[in-house]
Amino acid sequence: MKNLLKHSCIFLFFLFVHLPLSAQIHQLQTIWETDAVLKTPESVLYYPKGKFLFVSNIDGKPDEKDGKGSIGKIDLNGKIINVDWVSGLNAPKGMGIFQDKLFVADLTEVVVIDIAKEKIIQHIPVDSAIFLNDITIDKKGIVYVSDTRNFKVHKIENGKVTTFLENLQGPNGLLAVDDNLYILDRGNLLITDSSKKITKLADDMDKSTDGIEMVKPDQFVISCWSGIIYYVTADGDKQVLFDKRKEKINSADIGYHRESKTIFVPTFYGDRVIAYKLKKIIEH
Repeated sequence: MKNLLKHSCIFLFFLFVHLPLSAQIHQLQTIWETDAVLKTPESVLYYPKGKFLFVSNIDGKPDEKDGKGSIGKIDLNGKIINVDWVSGLNAPKGMGIFQDKLFVADLTEVVVIDIAKEKIIQHIPVDSAIFLNDITIDKKGIVYVSDTRNFKVHKIENGKVTTFLENLQGPNGLLAVDDNLYILDRGNLLITDSSKKITKLADDMDKSTDGIEMVKPDQFVISCWSGIIYYVTADGDKQVLFDKRKEKINSADIGYHRESKTIFVPTFYGDRVIAYKLKKIIEH
């Protein structure tokens, strides 16, 4: 017993010695999972006003215009409210909310849904788009949408579409915070502003980087479609929270509820959303 205690103390000593001063170790604890009745769920987004979750259902091939896609609704306890709340979409993926309008990346266009009226009110085509993937909206209502297979990020302001960035490696997850735009680009976390100067904050993540949520200033949870979730800081430190590649559980475009520190993971081919509590277990 004394030897065990001694070795445990030595382990903890070296653990703390080698951690950066600001380092934290986190873990995920499963809270609930929905029934497997969703239809290839790709993205989850918390709607604060309604206190429920939107989920995008591809319901088919991720790159096919088949009209089978839909947006569903889930409550914060994992109960399915409506699988097909709004239907008739084409492989919908990332979503964003501004002034009670839901903006959806729908392959080659951005679809705008009036949440109260529960119907599509606008289609915004993106010329030359191939695979629109994620959406984020800044405080001014400017919409940014990534085109993973065209290596671009587009900007939509007052209904006008322009190319904001190009010649990326394969941009997916986007997050607008204040005047900055965070971009996940094939395993890299980038940041840029209105000047379009790009700075790399973190790298060497799995190439399928997908969803990004800020859990506190300069600290992020990042998902990879292949089945990995990281905790990443703006100085490049990262910790693997979740690795389900062997179980073939995907982790697509995650959502986050800040008050309860809950991460919502759409499992894509698993046809369900799983909720995890983000817990801090060590701080140094």
